[in-house]
Amino acid sequence: MIRVGLLGCGNVAEVIAKDSAGFEISALYDVDFRHSKHLSELTGAPAFENFEEFISSEFDIVVEAASVSAVLTHAEDVLKSGKDIVILSVGAFADPEFAAAIKDTAKKSKRTVRIPSGAIMGLDNLKIGQISELKRLLLKTTKNPRSLGIETDEKILLFSGRADECIKQYPKNINVAVALEIASGHEVDVELWADPEADRNTHEIFAEGEFGEFYLRIRNNPCPDNPATSYLAALSIITLLKNLEEPIKIGT
Repeated sequence: MIRVGLLGCGNVAEVIAKDSAGFEISALYDVDFRHSKHLSELTGAPAFENFEEFISSEFDIVVEAASVSAVLTHAEDVLKSGKDIVILSVGAFADPEFAAAIKDTAKKSKRTVRIPSGAIMGLDNLKIGQISELKRLLLKTTKNPRSLGIETDEKILLFSGRADECIKQYPKNINVAVALEIASGHEVDVELWADPEADRNTHEIFAEGEFGEFYLRIRNNPCPDNPATSYLAALSIITLLKNLEEPIKIGT
């Protein structure tokens, strides 16, 4: 059975811990020890107060469910320790130097970095962009203005342009765009909308290329205990872990 160390013990980690049939939660770490201690009481796994003790303990794969900052700080050390890592906060790869360093470290350490589909679907299909021309790849995200820290009485377009420019203005809303770029090997155009009538985060993906046309719309339900977190993101990690040792793989 796969043994998992959770890096970040907030709401996503709790969803994972409550549905861990097929894998075992074996170690816990969070910069706020209260979070890891709470999850320890739920799972029985040891909670560690410092990262060095956590990464030195006995388990197979780290699941990051913390933040871009946690990925930037700890991902290389995870790989160098001889463990694979699942990265949910894929926005860290918006930094090309960091992305190159992680790829190099993974190769040298003979380890694997896994990126779950997170708050969207369709990443597997968009990998065709790595070998076939994509003429257009657009991500349109619509959120309630409260989740963006603004107030408006009408639907407004906050940003339209390249993903790398969106990152500078809205750094907390980049994970999906970066995941699309990594999967497709193609630059992503982004539209970020604030809609006071939006009751859920919505992501729409438009792609055109030699293959034809692709459109996907995802309306995310929030995690039961945290409306700011996508339930789909947590489920995507659980699915990834449950399928790690399956002999039949679906998709590329």
